[in-house]
Amino acid sequence: GRVEVPRSVTAVLGQDVVLPCRYRAQEQEQVVQVTWLKRGGAGAAPAEVAVLNPQHGEHVQEPFVGRVLRHGHGDLGDGAIVLRN
Repeated sequence: GRVEVPRSVTAVLGQDVVLPCRYRAQEQEQVVQVTWLKRGGAGAAPAEVAVLNPQHGEHVQEPFVGRVLRHGHGDLGDGAIVLRN
C-alpha cells in the first residue's frame, strides 16, 4: 500500500486545521490502527499524539486532549485528524 499526505498544510492561527492522511491499501490489506506522532526537536524522540483504532477506540495523549479529534468516521484508510484552534 501507499500512505498519501500533502507535502505541506497551511494553518491559520485560532482556526481548526485538518491534517490529512490516506492509506491506499493493496488487495486484501486492511488498516487496523493509525498512530499520529509529533516530531521531537533537536534529537528528542517523537511524542505520541493520538491512536485511532476501531476496536479499542480513539486515544489522545495529554496535552492534546480536547485539541485533537478524528476527522472522518468508519474505515481507517482515512486517518485524518483535526487540530482545534
